[in-house]
Amino acid sequence: MDSERTGAASSTADAENLAFDVFARACPSRGTLEHVTGKWGGLILGALHEGSFRFNELRRRVDGVSEKMLSQTLHALERDGLVHREAQPTNPPRVDYRLTPLGSAVAERLLALIYLVEDRMPEVLSAQERYDTVRADSGEAAGRDAGRATMAGRGGR
Repeated sequence: MDSERTGAASSTADAENLAFDVFARACPSRGTLEHVTGKWGGLILGALHEGSFRFNELRRRVDGVSEKMLSQTLHALERDGLVHREAQPTNPPRVDYRLTPLGSAVAERLLALIYLVEDRMPEVLSAQERYDTVRADSGEAAGRDAGRATMAGRGGR
């Protein structure tokens, strides 16, 4: 048992002395970053920043997430030390989820990004409209040019 603890403590100490680089393929920070920035991770962390939630309350708050994805994402965030799961021995069982101090720090930064994106959506929508217009116009022109080339290849028929 002591050797197990020593091994775990040793690998934890080793990890604390490493320089993590998310751009390196084998860096373990990539997995955590994926959990945090994935489709549901950021939304779940943002919702939990509002307070403690039961599973179904959280599912209602994060509109569109399936039970399966919510469960998988909560497990990943709990494993990463961002979410605390507390099961209470009641009948029926009650399980509450809340952010850990690390989870709160990550959620605060994510919420800053979320608020920035929300505030700048008029610019994003304008950019999307311009992009789509240019693509539609160039796509039509390319289609017309391709049609002309085909017709010319057939002797203009």
